[in-house]
Amino acid sequence: MSVVIEVAEVASEELLEGINRLVPQLSSTSRAMTGQELTDLIGSACVTFFVARNEGNIVGMLTLAVFPIPTGLRAWIEDVVVDDASRGLRIGEALTVAAIDMAREYGAKTVDLTSRPSREAANTLYRRLGFIQRDTNVYRYSVNKVEE
Repeated sequence: MSVVIEVAEVASEELLEGINRLVPQLSSTSRAMTGQELTDLIGSACVTFFVARNEGNIVGMLTLAVFPIPTGLRAWIEDVVVDDASRGLRIGEALTVAAIDMAREYGAKTVDLTSRPSREAANTLYRRLGFIQRDTNVYRYSVNKVEE
């Protein structure tokens, strides 16, 4: 196994295909990403998009958003997914550690994320890496009144 974690810098067709293969494993309601959306994502000053490759193939992804707010620099991990066929190879761990390291480089003091309770392996991983479950409520408002 030769897993490599890289920051996506070019919105290639291969990357777009990899993302669109992984996203349904994360969310059954999300639609396929377009090339322009991928270009916008990679070009965002607030986002670092990580890709995991195994034997050269895209097998995982993670999005790190880092942005300033009045109380400091905020870091947030979103859309972590590892291909079903590659689970158990510590790819999720490698992606998460890379994001934590990047957040630290940016100067963030904390990194937040959410994970559904049903994602038991992911929750175990996050706790093992030192994430602490917070006692808070998460709310969502659907701007277009279509539940995601």
